[in-house]
Amino acid sequence: MSFCDGIMFETIIPKAPIVKQADIGLIGLAVMGQNLALNMLDHGYRVAVYNRTLARTEAFVAGKEANSGLIGCHTPEELAATLSRPRMVLLMVKAGQAVDDTLELLLPYLEPGDIVIDGGNSHPGDTRRRVAALAEQDLLFVGCGISGGEEGARRGPSLMPGGNTSAWPYIRPILENIAARVDDQPCCRWIGPYGAGHFVKMVHNGIEYGDMQLIGEAYHLLRVGMGMDTDQLAELFSRWNVGPLNSYLIEITGRILGVKEPGGLPLIDSILDTAGQKGTGRWTGIEALEFGTPLTTISEAVFARALSARRDERLRAATQLGSLTGPPVKADNNSVAAIHDALYAAKIISYAQGFMLLKDAAEAFGWHLDYQGIALIWRGGCIIRSVFLNDIAQAFEADAGLESLLLAPFFTGQLGKSEAGWRQAVILGVKLGIPLPALSSALAFFDGYRCSSLPANLLQAQRDYFGAHTYERIDQPRGTFFHTDWDSFAPPHKDRHD
Repeated sequence: MSFCDGIMFETIIPKAPIVKQADIGLIGLAVMGQNLALNMLDHGYRVAVYNRTLARTEAFVAGKEANSGLIGCHTPEELAATLSRPRMVLLMVKAGQAVDDTLELLLPYLEPGDIVIDGGNSHPGDTRRRVAALAEQDLLFVGCGISGGEEGARRGPSLMPGGNTSAWPYIRPILENIAARVDDQPCCRWIGPYGAGHFVKMVHNGIEYGDMQLIGEAYHLLRVGMGMDTDQLAELFSRWNVGPLNSYLIEITGRILGVKEPGGLPLIDSILDTAGQKGTGRWTGIEALEFGTPLTTISEAVFARALSARRDERLRAATQLGSLTGPPVKADNNSVAAIHDALYAAKIISYAQGFMLLKDAAEAFGWHLDYQGIALIWRGGCIIRSVFLNDIAQAFEADAGLESLLLAPFFTGQLGKSEAGWRQAVILGVKLGIPLPALSSALAFFDGYRCSSLPANLLQAQRDYFGAHTYERIDQPRGTFFHTDWDSFAPPHKDRHD
């Protein structure tokens, strides 16, 4: 509707003739949605697109990269009418309520057997709910993790579909064709039922948080602790990218550190030290707490972002509490190599913890996850792509039932080679007052994981003392519980608390 001089007119938007010829529909034309549509066009698919803002749809359809395979639609009804059956509709809208709102608009125009794919970063619990709800209407819902950012969407992402298994034969050709490829294999595999696809994507993002934090701590130790300038660091990270640390994130770190502003100063020094987050890393930590998975490195990475966000408070604390950071130490080959080894070893721990969480979730939900396959599809298109994932895939190929990556002979050996440098780097950070939450927590986990006797026996005694929570004994079968009347052994104490 529009108003002119108090008179109301109805704005009529002409509709395109409905032609049932599109292979797939796409709703949501932000950059990721547009790039995925163009990716599908490149592979010969006709794509019907709809965005709630009509101007964006029209501009996209008229864009220079669009061609006759792109069909702009004015309504969800029109989009559904253009699609061949079974209809396939990819949602690229913001996670959360927006997905449910879009489904409410779309579902009246779908028929039994039609397929809806959610390509956003939805919470796995929401995907489980939607799979079940749409199944009641004989509709097939798929939650598909998509990694690779804007460039990955355009040229080939890593895809992690999961949900209603009946949808896979129909969506498989399109998804495999638009995915990144490594060794001529698509970086796309069916993950499992219900929310499995989005769960694996969530863990991928948690590992990404861990990788970025570990790299940041290594950078901090080199820059502040050793006084290396950005040109030296750019060259160093470029060297590190040829070897076991070879990865997309190491590569772009070297590039970032080499960028100068017009005046010649490093751009990195002008960027505010406050990190944002969209929630997937936090969800990973929450799920780990639910399953009792010791996801310490990724959790510390999430907390480090939260601490960075308290910048004003940190500035006041720096004045009031002072800083322990002393003058830089000499950046010799030995100390730089130690930081390299610390970064590599902690990375092993972070990925091992991520796969622990996947195994715990699979056991809880009855999924049969292909851990080798997951590592393989993460090798291309996605943000954590690296040569390191080949080593993980080989470990699971050698032993599909591998209890932990840390017990694979290859990684056991790599940790043994890296341990001395890892400890040296953490000690240096402690001495200089440089925070290394992810590097140091990974080392603490490593020491705890291989410790045959932890002080949890004292913890259990304390719990039994104040709460009668009972405990097990080392000389009795597991599952047999005991309680001690501790007061009968302890002398009276005047200040004892209840």
